[in-house]
Amino acid sequence: MSRPAVELVGITKRFGDVVAVDDLDLTVGDGEFFSLLGPSGCGKTTTLRMIAGFEYPTEGTLKIHGEEMGLRPPNERPVNTVFQSYALFPHMTVADNVAFGLQMRKVPSAEIEARVKRVLDQVQLRHRADAKPSQLSGGQRQRVALARALVNEPEVLLLDEPLGALDLKLRQNMQVELKELQNRVGITFIYVTHDQEEALTMSDRIGVMDEGKLLQVGTPEEIYEGPRSRFVADFIGDINLITATVSGPDRVRLGNGQEIEVRSPGPVGEEVTLALRPERLELYDLDEPMPENHTKLRGKVIRRMYYGDAYFYDVEVGLDHPLEVKEENRPDVETYDMGEETVVCWDPAAVNVVTD
Repeated sequence: MSRPAVELVGITKRFGDVVAVDDLDLTVGDGEFFSLLGPSGCGKTTTLRMIAGFEYPTEGTLKIHGEEMGLRPPNERPVNTVFQSYALFPHMTVADNVAFGLQMRKVPSAEIEARVKRVLDQVQLRHRADAKPSQLSGGQRQRVALARALVNEPEVLLLDEPLGALDLKLRQNMQVELKELQNRVGITFIYVTHDQEEALTMSDRIGVMDEGKLLQVGTPEEIYEGPRSRFVADFIGDINLITATVSGPDRVRLGNGQEIEVRSPGPVGEEVTLALRPERLELYDLDEPMPENHTKLRGKVIRRMYYGDAYFYDVEVGLDHPLEVKEENRPDVETYDMGEETVVCWDPAAVNVVTD
């Protein structure tokens, strides 16, 4: 990772008896797109507000490019924040909205004009410089809000669920645009969201939070493919969580009594949780050849759901709950009917053992 843009060491924030952020350590690299991901109330927005200077830590230190922020107010920090609410002035043009902050700081008019043109080019809205907010789409208004923050040339841009007010299709388009914008401007983005798709799509790295704790930090691939806790596994994407007991080296016993292979599950006799993505499972006919080294559980299809590009099956295999299986909708992939007997099959390497 390049030099740190933001460093948080032992950051704790209390509101009376409530611990909103609990002993958080985090380093964000210069030029990185970093997302804080978690459910409502997990502490991610409070963390962002402390970086911005809207809240101050109860304990710990916070540095931006090596400089301790202490009790420095927001206007004296090298950051800008973009919120879900665009808060554009409806009577002003796009260019005037973007220029407003520079005008308040008494920046020379020639410099304002040059900086506004440059940042509108970056967000690809220079052709709408004379438009009013009411004449823009939701995505364009969001880009104006981004331009207004970028024109101040912050070292770090903080984004608090800025796409939350957009409809699904526009939000997905803006995810691509936002990542491309970050690549163009080259500054650090710290992005707060509860939307796993946003985080996986845009981020260089993700930090998953719950109840004020930072549970895991990694690339999108590391977070999705290798969750270390039950919460992270369950929060990111669809997952099968299976309770088992370690029965020997690389072996566990399931609730139905069947022993299966699991790599490095832990000490014998310990109860563990296995995490297995639905797309890592395959369905086979009872008499169909299957990979010899794969785990196999015989079961019955009790539910089939059609999602256009894929089928989701719930298969009863004698455990506490059915296994969810995702299979692509392709002409060469067989589909299974309700009540049909089948075999659920997977590579042991696809299983993660997670903590509770």
